[in-house]
Amino acid sequence: MPSIAVPSSPVSTTWSPVPTDGPILLEELQLAARNHGMPLEALRYDITPTGLHYLLVHFDIPVVDPNAWRLQIAGNVEKPIELSLERLRSLPGITLPVTLECAGNGRARLQPRPISQPWLDEAVGTAHWGGAPLSALLEFAGIRPDTVELVFTGADHGIEKHDYARSLPLSEAMRPEVLIAYEMNGRPLEPQHGFPARLIVPGWYGMTQVKWLTRIDAVTQPFAGYQQAIAYRYKTGAEDPGQPVQRMRPRALMMPPGFPDFLTRHRIVEKGVSAVEGRAWSGTASIAQVEFGVDGNWQDAILDQPVGKYAWRRWSVTWRAKPGEHVLSCRAIDADGVSQPLDQPWNWQGMGNNQVQTVAVTVR
Repeated sequence: MPSIAVPSSPVSTTWSPVPTDGPILLEELQLAARNHGMPLEALRYDITPTGLHYLLVHFDIPVVDPNAWRLQIAGNVEKPIELSLERLRSLPGITLPVTLECAGNGRARLQPRPISQPWLDEAVGTAHWGGAPLSALLEFAGIRPDTVELVFTGADHGIEKHDYARSLPLSEAMRPEVLIAYEMNGRPLEPQHGFPARLIVPGWYGMTQVKWLTRIDAVTQPFAGYQQAIAYRYKTGAEDPGQPVQRMRPRALMMPPGFPDFLTRHRIVEKGVSAVEGRAWSGTASIAQVEFGVDGNWQDAILDQPVGKYAWRRWSVTWRAKPGEHVLSCRAIDADGVSQPLDQPWNWQGMGNNQVQTVAVTVR
């Protein structure tokens, strides 16, 4: 196997780096060391253990004093409010299992390769998120009728001279399952996952789930901040303004069967009956079907009940493995009939790549 070159390059701080067919860059490895995906063997868990859940941090993990922290709700409201962490935790709360996936999941599989966090397939996880419904807070603040969006700002700060901020249409923000979360899997949020509070928007890609939340502003014009108008767009080229990335596309992943080689991760499976399983999810409609493929021949998988309305669904098959080299694959189809593509849906920033997963195995 050829070695991986790690040249350094003057990568811009915006979405301007040109996609490449070349080797992995030092900057990409630096990002990969800071962020991490969920090992695919963790697909066995209904709820991803906190330490295995995928993680993406855009800038630095901010240091937040929980005693001094305040969440402000302001802008186009009747009654601006400010909440301490103690006050937030005292409000009526709910806990929901929610699957989150990074919008850039699968980026490194695109050719030419967009330059950013080099995700393969592992940027996903499902957790129990606990917190206060956002709609109740907005109703208390009195959102004025000419409000069009809510802007959510975090405490993490980047070179583009901004705090990380994203917006949601008012109709999305008022959904009863949208949370200001302060717990993950029954414990206070870990620092890297947004302590003391973060936004959880079931169904949307991970960039929407603003961490280290400090402000919520009601606005009367669409938000045009960097993370909204420049980053996270389906673009055909550098000058294309593109379309916004929003809800998760249908996707299935399998827990690779057998056991791997350390370096290549190539799978070895013993001949005979082999159980294969995985998870499937979508942010637009429920998962209706998962197909399992062996060398291009497809069969329906068995579906378990979803972990929750906004969480993934386990699938499984029995595979009679015959000696030789094989390629396994899986694809999800949602209730709207939308299926994962076999070919890569290329775009300039490497967003929303939900092409079918393939796993090469040797059966012996």
